[in-house]
Amino acid sequence: MVDEGATTLNLLGFFCPVPIHETRRAVEASDGESMFEVICDDPETLHDMPALCDRMGLDLLLSLIHISEPTRRYAISYAVVCVKK
Repeated sequence: MVDEGATTLNLLGFFCPVPIHETRRAVEASDGESMFEVICDDPETLHDMPALCDRMGLDLLLSLIHISEPTRRYAISYAVVCVKK
């Protein structure tokens, strides 16, 4: 789904504040320009990820996508964050 050079953060099953905290931690630990694929099923991610990007001056390259599966309790929220320092 994303460039091969992207770091995938699989945060399925974690709820607020873990997805945002782990994304922030990965961004702060990165060198230079990096891209992250953040996958999580916390519905709050739809609001929290754009807010994190605004606060940290990051580019949200792809809008969040809902992927509904009948076997899942919640839709999967999917975000791709491009980090530019």
